[in-house]
Amino acid sequence: MNGVLPDSDIRDLIDRGVIRADAPVTAEQIQPASLDLRLGTTAYRLRASFLAGRGRRIADRLADFQMHQMDLTQGAVLERGCVYLIPLQERIALPAGLSAVANAKSSTGRLDLLTRLVTDDGTEFDRLPEGYDGPLYAEICPRSFSVLVRPGMRLNQLRLRRGQAVLSDSDLTALHAEQPLVGGAPALIDQGLGFSVDLRPAKGDLVGYRARPHSGVIDLDRIGAYPAAEFWDELHSTEGRLILDPGAFYILVSRESVAIPADYAAEMAPYLAMVGEFRVHYAGFFDPGFGIGDEGHGARGVLEVRCHEAPFVLEHGQTVGRLVYERMSTRPERLYGEGIRSNYQGQGLKLAKQFR
Repeated sequence: MNGVLPDSDIRDLIDRGVIRADAPVTAEQIQPASLDLRLGTTAYRLRASFLAGRGRRIADRLADFQMHQMDLTQGAVLERGCVYLIPLQERIALPAGLSAVANAKSSTGRLDLLTRLVTDDGTEFDRLPEGYDGPLYAEICPRSFSVLVRPGMRLNQLRLRRGQAVLSDSDLTALHAEQPLVGGAPALIDQGLGFSVDLRPAKGDLVGYRARPHSGVIDLDRIGAYPAAEFWDELHSTEGRLILDPGAFYILVSRESVAIPADYAAEMAPYLAMVGEFRVHYAGFFDPGFGIGDEGHGARGVLEVRCHEAPFVLEHGQTVGRLVYERMSTRPERLYGEGIRSNYQGQGLKLAKQFR
């Protein structure tokens, strides 16, 4: 059956050698609808981001762009504003009928840590066509904070698909009527489920955070270790609007709470560029079971927002993105939040897990 492959199928691909790795893939890497990818032992500082291009290998092009090589085994700092390429521990040989797409993990996006998958023969970031057989690389560009990384860290994830199973607007409308997908605001269904920004919180006037320039290094393994005030400025509003500064990075939250039923997965996509001088950031996979649990139905989406060339006024209720829903090929054995230590189930406005 067409759709996104669940955890059981991912394990089967590992057992068959379709997905293989320098060190055995661990159970913790397998998510309900994706596979976490691990950093290898070497990083290359680049003078520019690049794609391999049709018929070319990443390894053959490194000489054109590499500035120096770094050993990660004892930990190494990736500096803010620089571009790095890190071979991943996993490689893949996709059979006919299977394709894959990658995205940053939630905490990676909330740190403004631009992380994209690149491959041999690649003409796009984060896309693996049917039949791809080769190594995988993470291109990493810390945008707001310098970070300390080590081999085995998981910054991005891979979602595998058989065919296409994206829900049309009519399918999404029918699903919403059967299993409500959104709360807190009317459902806006237009090329996916639209969501808007919350700048009038029900309690208090804290609407978000803006990354502070010139902050210290963040060790990605240290959970809850860093005082938020040393890295973020709180943003308060009583007027329902916020002026975004060019080049600044913001953590905001959606007005709507969303839910992903067990037989579906979703991906956050940026809204049309014509709506303003900003974009919602790159982390975007929502697993089956997100927003469904003991706390109630629905969890709000955290918005990672970067302003572009000109200051822009963002107003309460303004549509800023959409969720594109896809069918699962079969239901996962485990859902998001159910015994897999999901960090953001039932979330509201929340920084990455490294902050307290």
